[in-house]
Amino acid sequence: MMEILECTKSLDLPDWWICAGFIRSKIWDVLHDFRERTALSDIDVIYFDPTNIDVLEEKKIEEQLKCLIPNIPWSVKNEARMHVKSKMPPYFSSVDAISKFPETATALGVKLDEKDNVILTAPYGIRDVINLEIKPTPCFAESEERAEIYNERITKKNWKSIWNKIKVYHFNDYY
Repeated sequence: MMEILECTKSLDLPDWWICAGFIRSKIWDVLHDFRERTALSDIDVIYFDPTNIDVLEEKKIEEQLKCLIPNIPWSVKNEARMHVKSKMPPYFSSVDAISKFPETATALGVKLDEKDNVILTAPYGIRDVINLEIKPTPCFAESEERAEIYNERITKKNWKSIWNKIKVYHFNDYY
């Protein structure tokens, strides 16, 4: 994980974080006593640059990362444009975007500071991820449309098939 963080830091992206499954899955693997890390479908690198919201810029960054560590499934997104895809008001930072992720246990980000200390952002704390609970973030509890997206995502991800100790709250169970 440190190699991935160091590699990402080397690009000096504005307001960058590695988020979601990169952190959540590692925590759940440890809490399930897995000897090997669960394979990730991607490594979510986010950054915030309102001066260049071209999707092609994200692809260039992915290619730079692939040149540095080729065997990683990089996924890079500029959160300055992702509010459109999520049908939300514009985000004002990467941490604001993380706070709008669907699940509290996934609304996590890590990065390295200037002294290579690991920094964690967790807009809803770490209680849910440590307690193996999947719940919707308040943002996804605000509308029926987002609640439906949350429930569909929970079904599609099927995390319980990998980590059998987790407790999944569907929107109707929780609100």
